[in-house]
Amino acid sequence: MSNKYIGMDVHQASTVIVVLNEAGKTIMETILETKTGTLLDFIQGLRGRLQVTFEEGTYAAWLYDVLTPYVERVVVCDPRKNKLLPSGHKSDKVDARKLAEWLRQGQLVAVYHGNRTLRGLKELVRSYLCLVQDVTRVMNRLKALYRGRGISCGGRAVYRLRQRDSWLALLSEPGVQQRAALLYQQLDVLQALRQTARQALLTESRKQAAFPILRQIPGLGPIRAGVVLALVQTPHRFRTKRQFWAYLGLAVVTSSSAEYRIVQGRVQKSGKPVSTRGLNPNYNRALKDVFKAAATGVSQREGPFKTLYARWLDRGLAPELARLSLARKLAALTLTLWKKGARYHPEQVTQQAA
Repeated sequence: MSNKYIGMDVHQASTVIVVLNEAGKTIMETILETKTGTLLDFIQGLRGRLQVTFEEGTYAAWLYDVLTPYVERVVVCDPRKNKLLPSGHKSDKVDARKLAEWLRQGQLVAVYHGNRTLRGLKELVRSYLCLVQDVTRVMNRLKALYRGRGISCGGRAVYRLRQRDSWLALLSEPGVQQRAALLYQQLDVLQALRQTARQALLTESRKQAAFPILRQIPGLGPIRAGVVLALVQTPHRFRTKRQFWAYLGLAVVTSSSAEYRIVQGRVQKSGKPVSTRGLNPNYNRALKDVFKAAATGVSQREGPFKTLYARWLDRGLAPELARLSLARKLAALTLTLWKKGARYHPEQVTQQAA
């Protein structure tokens, strides 16, 4: 049975499809409506071992679930790591063919889509995080409104319900006062929705078998544990802690050039120092925030992490680098315990190098 490699360039109204055979020859090109029935009729009309690829985007999760039962392999590829045709002519058919060709050559980097069992928890986490951002945005707008008129508003007193009338009285312009009142109403609604989303997230998280394992890790409260569970889904996605660090945005990026030289006809390392370029730019921002916040928390509470943090500071390590090291250690500990289903013991902090 022959292999067929299918590249899809998916858009809202239409999907351009190119099918290649094992030799890389185009055997079919078509344009279909982006609907479940239309796409499945096309796929089921093909014979052989079918492999499909398309880029991560708005329709990726839906299309992944639709096609997976009917083909041998679905690769949702990362558009950041495979720029389609950086030069030359560009069209939907050209893009679809390029995707199919890269699939045939095994050059695509897949985006993990997990399983459906945690899809509900993932959506709850997204809802909660969006509401947290919305609440923060409205709070910032309120403070900007007061500060823009020379009114000092440090702390959280400006948001308290009992003190709002006195704060509104400080605004002399009727239009500005009405705008502030509307922002307060928006804040009240968003805060209520955030509490509802928070409770739903906690309820769903507690149903998962891995939740107690994540909760025992220092710095991971119930909300942070739920976020990690929903966004990572399984620790077995990552073979090593360094792969996990890269996903969290905690991996150090290095750069080197002219590494080798010829000495008496033999190749030798030049010994030039490797340049550090900071942390990797492609990462999951919500998870990075979780582990950075957890590292900040454990560095201030009594325990082995605070002791380790103080030791690094005594050795001359900058506070921000020490907190980065704590975040990496927490991430490595999380991955290890989650994979093994083991319990946390404080002595593991000194055993697990970050």
